[in-house]
Amino acid sequence: MTSPKTIDYILLSILSLIWASAFFNIKIATYSYGPLTIAFLRIFLGAVLIVIMCIFKNIKIEAFSKDWYWFAVIGFVNLVIPFFLIAYGVQKIQSNLAAILMSTTPLSSAVLAHFFTKTEKINFTKVIGVIVGFAGIVILFSDNILINNDNFFYALMILVGSTFYVIGGILTLKISTKKNENLTSSILIWGSIIIFPIMIYYEQPWNLTPRLDSTISLIYLGVFPTGIAWLIRFHILKKNGLVFHSQVAYLIPIFGVILGYIFLKEVITFKVLIALFAVILGFYFVKKSIKQNLTSN
Repeated sequence: MTSPKTIDYILLSILSLIWASAFFNIKIATYSYGPLTIAFLRIFLGAVLIVIMCIFKNIKIEAFSKDWYWFAVIGFVNLVIPFFLIAYGVQKIQSNLAAILMSTTPLSSAVLAHFFTKTEKINFTKVIGVIVGFAGIVILFSDNILINNDNFFYALMILVGSTFYVIGGILTLKISTKKNENLTSSILIWGSIIIFPIMIYYEQPWNLTPRLDSTISLIYLGVFPTGIAWLIRFHILKKNGLVFHSQVAYLIPIFGVILGYIFLKEVITFKVLIALFAVILGFYFVKKSIKQNLTSN
């Protein structure tokens, strides 16, 4: 693990931009496809893209090597479970509430990384950074936070799904020496294999009559928020650690607001500026905590 540099913040921002577009496209995809079908096709299309990339770059794919079980477990924990749970939850949850629930990942990352990694122990600076960043997201959406009996279960599904992203990240660190394209393609391949029979059994996708907009959104989800984004994700995770990578959850809703201003002429209020300041301040403390961890190790 190394202290983040300018290029790492740029990559984290690109990842945030790509994932900021995912919720909208998941919502459109659910108009025609079930959550299992969405999860399978996202993973499968992402796998095809990265496998083609490996072939052109002459990179060996180790999906069925002696370490196959690592790829299979990570594919299940880091792809199949969260993709299904989030696609399921988004059906009945407002996008702003989904953003806050997904923004709990830095909190769970800080706690789990402390117990399951050697280089990312909790310190006071890290706690301050994570809490300040999360406070910024709560401020951003404070007018419309509503969990009730009708949507509680769906909200819980998104929360659990976001936690599985963290668990999958910890497992990925166990095989972080492998080449990024090989790691990404192998995990996506196993994710596709695992979810395919589950999808066939529960959703019978051959009975679907998909809309064009849902299909376009689904293809987009496979290529960008899955294939390309997961390449970037694993790169950041291996280089900068779990807690720094998890800060992407704070940037996603911020970029959502900025994109709304650029493309939809939505107003950036004083509340948005306060939230942005809180997220940036949180980043500062997290970066400082990483340096403290590296120094102590």
